[in-house]
Amino acid sequence: MLALASCATVAPDESPPYRAEGDAIRLSLSGAPGDAARGREIVLARDFNCPLCHAVPEAGGRAMGNLAPPLNGVGARLSEGQLRLRIVDSLLVNRETIMPSYYRTAGLNRVAADWRGKPILTAQQVEDTVAYLVTLR
Repeated sequence: MLALASCATVAPDESPPYRAEGDAIRLSLSGAPGDAARGREIVLARDFNCPLCHAVPEAGGRAMGNLAPPLNGVGARLSEGQLRLRIVDSLLVNRETIMPSYYRTAGLNRVAADWRGKPILTAQQVEDTVAYLVTLR
């Protein structure tokens, strides 16, 4: 596991910047609290593909992947800030991860033209996803 002491990164012009400290982004990206119900929808949505790699509780019998850790209990294992960093830019935690950077846009390779310079999740969607994941205890 790779941990950085401090790293400030600026997302695209329309996205707020964030600061990774150690293995976490401690401050909210949006400044607003996340909504766990919306976060659950994001995690289970086909658009974001979390269940392709993670076993997700409440997935309703959908086939789920085993390439990444199951999300059961993730809220007990990781803090809000740690979850936020893993969603924003998991490469800062593990250089070998296959998880995409859902918020970082700079320095990425092989990005489809329609997505260049755009985050997969907005700042509020990141906060909503974090709010849901912390409920998984």
